[in-house]
Amino acid sequence: MPDTIRSIQEPAAGSFVFTSESVTEGHPDKIADQISDAVLDAILAKEIELEAQGYVAPDGVPAKVENVRCACETLLTTGTVVVSGEIRTEAYVDVQEIARNVLRRIGYDRAKYGFDCETCGVINMIHGQSPDIAQGVDESFDAQAGRTTDPLDLIGAGDQGMMFGYAANETRTLMPMPHYLASRLAERLAAVRHDGTFPYLRPDGKTQVTVRYENGRPVEVTTIVISTQHDAAVDDMNVIREDMERQVIAPVMEAEGMAWENADVYVNPTGRFVVGGPMGDTGLTGRKIIVDTYGGMGRHGGGAFSGKDCTKVDRSAAYAARWVAKNVVAAGLADRCEVELAYAIGVARPLSVYVDTFGTAHVPEERIQQAIDQVFDLRPGAIIRDLDLRRPIFEKTAAYGHFGREDPDFTWERADRVDALRAACGL
Repeated sequence: MPDTIRSIQEPAAGSFVFTSESVTEGHPDKIADQISDAVLDAILAKEIELEAQGYVAPDGVPAKVENVRCACETLLTTGTVVVSGEIRTEAYVDVQEIARNVLRRIGYDRAKYGFDCETCGVINMIHGQSPDIAQGVDESFDAQAGRTTDPLDLIGAGDQGMMFGYAANETRTLMPMPHYLASRLAERLAAVRHDGTFPYLRPDGKTQVTVRYENGRPVEVTTIVISTQHDAAVDDMNVIREDMERQVIAPVMEAEGMAWENADVYVNPTGRFVVGGPMGDTGLTGRKIIVDTYGGMGRHGGGAFSGKDCTKVDRSAAYAARWVAKNVVAAGLADRCEVELAYAIGVARPLSVYVDTFGTAHVPEERIQQAIDQVFDLRPGAIIRDLDLRRPIFEKTAAYGHFGREDPDFTWERADRVDALRAACGL
């Protein structure tokens, strides 16, 4: 039985404010994340195709999607993309074309935007996975020792570490309100650029939202910050501010029913944002991990997601922890829930499971812990099976948050264990 640590933290009382940020798909770090995940998706799609064809490599190794290993990192700077990492696959994918397609989709398709997908340099420095890592993932510690024949025990965790999942009944997707709003603002900012509503907008952008809480509940937005790259010909920030308030801020706030009439609104507070994207700042995979998760409201284990296949528990176990926490809150067992999972490289079963409801539990935390142990199998092999993670679905996770998205491919967002949890708690 995994160790359990119970919280003594009480519910937040009184009035306080909390701030979270997000970035658009054209932010240099997010471009890097999307390229890394696009490489992963291309490898998975091609391996699935080769497996269906019964392909066998010249060395006698058959194509199997379960054998794919990917840890892809991307760096961007002025005029250059560098793709590196450790990958195992029988498939060939065109890394240069993948990177250019991501840049093209985002909108970096001409030099005057600061980056051109057609003329930038793309350097491929990918190499094979370390056999020392592979042996513990392909055959777990217990399997090597002959202590198990359970197929779900055969896959060892791809690394050591701790992963966190969080949920709160503040929004319809059970995400913390500040981060959810910041993510939706960034998403909306990109939408009005893509659809031509504001032709002067450019791909790079950031958002930030401050929310005031009363007795642990969000009641109003107090501050909104939007920084958006724009055409040099538009130098009147009042015009951009009015456009942002009318077509970006208002629709998002109205959709969530959040009051923002008294909020301080800052749009491009430096007075100019023309130089952006990789020309304005270097981009790197995994540098926006708080943006990717809960905006700082829930904790983060430190491991990035993008570019990593599902045997890497940095990704799959973080998804599973969110899945568990969301089902606990959706089941009405608590108003807030944080779950921590810890793993050792090459070991299938989690070393510990931590459950914290911050004093908001409606049944004893011990019963919630027992119900989680009964309802969820948190071995990597079971997580991959239950969340169907060997599919090419990851590029779209790499911008606007990995959690709180209403997309059927985000299987970790399903509230599909609610009845089982309630039954396990005797409800």
